[in-house]
Amino acid sequence: MSAQQRTIAKDIKLSGHGVHSGEAATVTLKPAAAGSGISFRRIDLDGSPEVRATLDNVSDTRLGTTVGDGDTKVLTVEHLLASLVACQIDNVMIDVDGPEIPIRDGSFHDYFSAVRDAGVQELDAPAKVIRLKGPVADSKNGGQSYVAAPASGLTVSATIDFEHTAIGRQFGSFVVEANSFESQIARARTFGFKSDAEALRAEGLAKGASLENTVVLDEAGVMNDGLRFDDEFLRHKVGDIVGDLGLLGARLEAHVVAERPSHAGNVALARAIAAHARHGSREARMDVTKIMEYLPHRYPMLLVDRITDYDPGKRVVGIKNVTINEPFFQGHFPGHPVMPGVLIVEAMAQVGGLLLMDQVENPEGKVVYFMSVDRVKWRRPVTPGDTLVFELEMLQFRRGVCKVQGKAFVEGVLVSEAELMATIVDK
Repeated sequence: MSAQQRTIAKDIKLSGHGVHSGEAATVTLKPAAAGSGISFRRIDLDGSPEVRATLDNVSDTRLGTTVGDGDTKVLTVEHLLASLVACQIDNVMIDVDGPEIPIRDGSFHDYFSAVRDAGVQELDAPAKVIRLKGPVADSKNGGQSYVAAPASGLTVSATIDFEHTAIGRQFGSFVVEANSFESQIARARTFGFKSDAEALRAEGLAKGASLENTVVLDEAGVMNDGLRFDDEFLRHKVGDIVGDLGLLGARLEAHVVAERPSHAGNVALARAIAAHARHGSREARMDVTKIMEYLPHRYPMLLVDRITDYDPGKRVVGIKNVTINEPFFQGHFPGHPVMPGVLIVEAMAQVGGLLLMDQVENPEGKVVYFMSVDRVKWRRPVTPGDTLVFELEMLQFRRGVCKVQGKAFVEGVLVSEAELMATIVDK
């Protein structure tokens, strides 16, 4: 039997100030329904706009992870997210009356303890779990690298390497579950260097940092009254990895190995894992010959090459390989080829059309007409050499009219999204 989704059993309220903004804020965590995920609501802003805690909404990774949607942003979400991951909380609404999640004592402990003490409510829906089909790697410059391998449960192994004599090179491996997180990770505080303070504050960062919420190092060593662990620096970095992986929106079963981790690297790994989970090996569930049996489109307007995943009436994943030979590149634009946004949405709609054909009898004699396109966003250009991966989910189907949510990705990065409404008619 699969594990069930969970939320907190009662409201949680914590106050403090942000380590970067320096502004006071109160956060209130509230139970949320199955499938709603984790969202932040800025109740200090007009209309109380929401920001979902997803990889698509990551807007900054400098010395912390910020999520944002347009002008609505929430800074330093990783400590709270790590605590929710450790307690396997899948759904929660987080009201915050300021721009940043309070840093408290600089560790994960206050948030973890509050979530644990609030208790858990199981929900009537299976938990979303990402289980890797093979290794996922992501490497950056400066010796930074990540590998995630299939495993039971979540384990994080990490190495950090700083020139400061109080840190040096440290390595550790930690199983991520509530009891071990509480004893081995939760109390580890964030850290920084006194020599960086002036420059950071000039950039608008670390305005609220102090010895009360940050382990600070100067040339002589640790300025605070001792460390909570000999390798507190490493343990905090591991907790940050856990928090950033919480942006996957699913429980992860993997062994993550990180060399010199950072928030930017953590998010890049999470995106690579999401891409792996989304379209796996890219083996064809339906090739182009079969696709042409269901779609009336032909060259140059057939914009689906392969279906790689299919859950009848619920979800479909399709691929479009974009090459320089596409006819639209001749005029869009000469010397600077960019796939027209309307054709990205058209390809998305064709994949969505395949999702609908199992909903009717004799699909060979039917055709899908799209009636409306709403909430369209194009987030980055698509160019020759890209592989577009379309993910369509059914939102509603009544009396031959349906609504689907579509997203398009390139290498795990969201490039376009839209809501599409269509009807099925006889040819």
